[in-house]
Amino acid sequence: MEPLIIPATNSTPQIHFDASLGKLVVKGQSYPENAFKFYEPVLAWTNDYLQHLQEQAVVTMELELPYINTSSTKCLMMLLEKFEAAHCAGKPVKVEWICNMDNESEYECAEEFQEDLTLPFEIIEKNSDV
Repeated sequence: MEPLIIPATNSTPQIHFDASLGKLVVKGQSYPENAFKFYEPVLAWTNDYLQHLQEQAVVTMELELPYINTSSTKCLMMLLEKFEAAHCAGKPVKVEWICNMDNESEYECAEEFQEDLTLPFEIIEKNSDV
């Protein structure tokens, strides 16, 4: 499966989904003018990937989103719900949300997503030296 790579812009995050690595990265600010249009290929790629996921494959979604607007939050929840469904079907998926703990709203956002899901979901403190 071909990787899905979308470079970051001022208002959209970098997307780097690589099936061969089992690592799906969403990193950066997310406040596009049309979040549903931006996330549409991400959701489609994820659908296809999770449908063909091998049982022994371990998939990690790594999120680092210092700011996301309301419509991006909805799209991100749609994405995470796909992972939740895969987890409920017995597929080995997990989420790692990297947060700057000094950014209270970023941490609270990660916590709210974590509370809504049953899949393995870890909030990781961002190394301040990076």
